[in-house]
Amino acid sequence: MSQTLHATASTGAAILVIEDEPSVMVLLRSTLERHGYRVEPAASGVEGLRLLSGGQFRGVITDIRMPGGVNGADVHAWIVANRPDLRARVVFITGDVASEETVRMLERTGAPCVEKPFRVRQLLDAVEKTFGKAP
Repeated sequence: MSQTLHATASTGAAILVIEDEPSVMVLLRSTLERHGYRVEPAASGVEGLRLLSGGQFRGVITDIRMPGGVNGADVHAWIVANRPDLRARVVFITGDVASEETVRMLERTGAPCVEKPFRVRQLLDAVEKTFGKAP
């Protein structure tokens, strides 16, 4: 019974989108909302962790490279340690898939990654595969 309640709660919950570039956030938010998802925006990794510590989310989309001391890898590590229910529900976005550090992190986490600039269909495919279709 608790699995059913958890699935229902996560299905109705928002996707946390952590992105420091305002123009990319607008694109992500409008695309996801247009396709039926609810979005909770966070403009930094620090803000994302604050929201994660107190909220219920269907999943997390996070940029890998962000200023302010908390990047996408840090967010993922925090999720693994503190919110294991979300461990398999993280999608990374980045313009930096060429660096060895980023490649190693993506291999280590196993999370999908959408490269910037991305096509809307690429984003939606990753979101639907990871979080399921919008309710």
